[in-house]
Amino acid sequence: IDSSHQVQGTIFPAPNFNPIMDAQILGEALQGFDCNKDMLIDILTQRCNAQRQMIAEAYQSIYGRDLIGDLKETLSDHFKDVMVGLMYPPPSYDAHELWHAMKGVGTEENCLIDILASRTNGEIFQMREAYCLQYGSDLQGDIYSETSGHFRDTLMNLVQGTREEGYADPALAAQDAMVLWEACQQRTGEHKTMLQMTLCNKSYQQLWLVFQEFQNISGQDLVDAINECYDGYFQQLLVAIVLCVRDKPAYFAYRLYTAIHDFGFHNKTVIRILISRSEIDLMTIRKRYKERYGKSLFHDIKNFASGHYEKALLAICAGDADDY
Repeated sequence: IDSSHQVQGTIFPAPNFNPIMDAQILGEALQGFDCNKDMLIDILTQRCNAQRQMIAEAYQSIYGRDLIGDLKETLSDHFKDVMVGLMYPPPSYDAHELWHAMKGVGTEENCLIDILASRTNGEIFQMREAYCLQYGSDLQGDIYSETSGHFRDTLMNLVQGTREEGYADPALAAQDAMVLWEACQQRTGEHKTMLQMTLCNKSYQQLWLVFQEFQNISGQDLVDAINECYDGYFQQLLVAIVLCVRDKPAYFAYRLYTAIHDFGFHNKTVIRILISRSEIDLMTIRKRYKERYGKSLFHDIKNFASGHYEKALLAICAGDADDY
């Protein structure tokens, strides 16, 4: 595993950016009998998040209204979810997704897994802060009350955002791998705890070494071992952590593929991943998707989505004609 592989997003700061002009164009697009959705897409998907925040400020000062509020009022369905989602700063968007995953009837475990298995310590701290500000609620407390068992313990560990960073001790890797191997053999409560603590607390650099050692000791890939030994959301979360450590863009490519093909285009998942990874590694995710599944992400979205919703998703993907 190569730690230096550079990842790339699909959305970058727009050159010659003029927030006041953009705000006025949006104001005009949102007025009137027929909302100009093409104009909304052209502006909001072609500006980076920091620029969108400046547009929202300009909009507020010109019209005395909240841009997110106006988007929510004027738009509908999945297209609305995309446009509104683009307007949240990344930590607020994560907080928003987690809140909605927990507040309805039943909990959307997959959303909790996607977010908490993949975010860095810094992202987790900001997300907790945003969650508290937006919802007057404590993220840890909410996760605690909405989940249970070892799945809950693992989420509670991740949401602390205390993973070691940048540190690896090759001498300890074999020992750590033995802990994982025993946990897959024994499966007692105590072993489950040791398993999740290793996966949640060790640095990515250390875990690369540990996964290698695990393979040497057991002759088996750790993901296969976890799949054989455990089930339910606990198993899904552990596998997500391992996949994110190995290659985060490949993890999200896999999540997009299953959301599109196994769940008949699970809109929430597709929207969440495209928006939240757009400035981090979405271009790399597209590359992994194509390598792994043969078809491009662009092609698969085109196949399943339609109208302005499709157009907005494709714009975030920054796909082009060679992508068919």
